[in-house]
Amino acid sequence: MTKILIVDDDREIVDLLSIYCKNEGYEPIKAYNGMEALQMLQQHLDIHLLILDLMMPKKDGITVLKEMRDKENHLPVLILSAKSTDMDKIKGLTSGADDYVSKPFNPLEVMARIKSLLRRSGISQQEAEPNVIEVGPLIITKESHEVKTLTGKEIQLTALEFGILYLLASNLNRVFSADEIFERVWLQESIVSAKTVMVHVSHLRDKIEKATGGDKVIQTVWGVGYKISE
Repeated sequence: MTKILIVDDDREIVDLLSIYCKNEGYEPIKAYNGMEALQMLQQHLDIHLLILDLMMPKKDGITVLKEMRDKENHLPVLILSAKSTDMDKIKGLTSGADDYVSKPFNPLEVMARIKSLLRRSGISQQEAEPNVIEVGPLIITKESHEVKTLTGKEIQLTALEFGILYLLASNLNRVFSADEIFERVWLQESIVSAKTVMVHVSHLRDKIEKATGGDKVIQTVWGVGYKISE
């Protein structure tokens, strides 16, 4: 799982970003000052990205950044700071940060920046996604886009139907809204996605139920979205 170290002396910000990271399938690690940040980096060598505040007690963000880079640590770093002048941004970026977001911030923008940094650094959630998933009566193979029942019966799905099924099956118990499904499967920004997703989910359900004799693999959480439970 992709691990993200979130460092800020404002605990509410750390908790908020942790929730958003978990919703994206990332594992958040928390620190509340510069000293803790450096300790976490030593303890967790498999951290994939750092979200870093600048104004913190004990050691500020710029100091943390410089000490990291001096040790040849090339971890992607996203600065999140109330310092928002052009000079502050330039200082942060020239000190070794990869991106800079000013406070107050939109958590969705922060998540988009994180995904972009992970892609640029060659790290993505897809690398950790399993090739074969067995859930309920289904065996789903990502590489070949095949879905079979446990009895070996193949279910013919369109690319979009397979994308929806794989997304839900690889994130068991997590509820995805229609907008989230549209953005992840269609790889476009959501515009009028709810009805489009609903139609594809309906077709997907019909095919699964027909092949399995009525198993209801995909659940609707009314007013929220769709999920597959363990």
